[in-house]
Amino acid sequence: MNFELTEDQQLIWQTARDFANKEIEPIAAELDKEARWPTEIVNRMAELGFMGMAIPTEYGGSGLDNVCYALVVEEVSRACASCGVIMSVNNSLFCDPVNKFGTDWQKKEILAPTARGEILGAYGLTEPASGSDAQTMKTVAERQGDGSYVLNGSKNFITVGPHAEHVIVFAITGEDNGKKRHTALIVQKDFDGYEVAPHDEKMGIKAAHSSTIFFENVKVPKEYVLGEHGQGFKIAMNTLDGGRIGIAAQALGIAKAAIDKAIVYANERHS
Repeated sequence: MNFELTEDQQLIWQTARDFANKEIEPIAAELDKEARWPTEIVNRMAELGFMGMAIPTEYGGSGLDNVCYALVVEEVSRACASCGVIMSVNNSLFCDPVNKFGTDWQKKEILAPTARGEILGAYGLTEPASGSDAQTMKTVAERQGDGSYVLNGSKNFITVGPHAEHVIVFAITGEDNGKKRHTALIVQKDFDGYEVAPHDEKMGIKAAHSSTIFFENVKVPKEYVLGEHGQGFKIAMNTLDGGRIGIAAQALGIAKAAIDKAIVYANERHS
């Protein structure tokens, strides 16, 4: 197996490294201290094609591979973990599942502008009493005669939630032999009954805002159903599998920053 980077991968890596060093790292401490959403960095990541890296170009993405994606997340996270999280959520937790399970309309109207970074997406699985254990989920959606759903419940710790145009929300939509069945819905922030709480006060990664989102009788048109009815758990787990690539790359970036700074300090310290 060849672990050498291709020329394209090396170019992407160097571009990300230069960007992180020159534009992110100088303001990273300020972003975290003030818990300030990094608008200018998000805009630059969009310009560089970092917000939908593995999405085909026809749907607004960069058409690159997952190695390129991991390299960029690592470099961005090395400079600022918050910026790395924002990028990772948009790529792996929103764009990827819409690309894999979405309709042509969803890919053209929702995925493309999100992959270009013109708008942002988020992923709504976690609730106050449940995480990836979907059987303890409380959020429900009732299917209507016209194929739409009426959504009620809440999701919390939703990273990018306060700034997302759309959130993929997983809700209970029925039972099969006593086992809950879930459906994935793409919910737009402008739908009636959609309410975002103020962003959470966190101990770290504070510039990547997260929040609780409430849904009260939110009508989700049938065009916004992601995948098939009852397929939600499959989509959720498939998405988390891919999301772990970004989280691992983020951890590597943070670790590299820590060891680099520790080495500098060790060489300067006088006892």
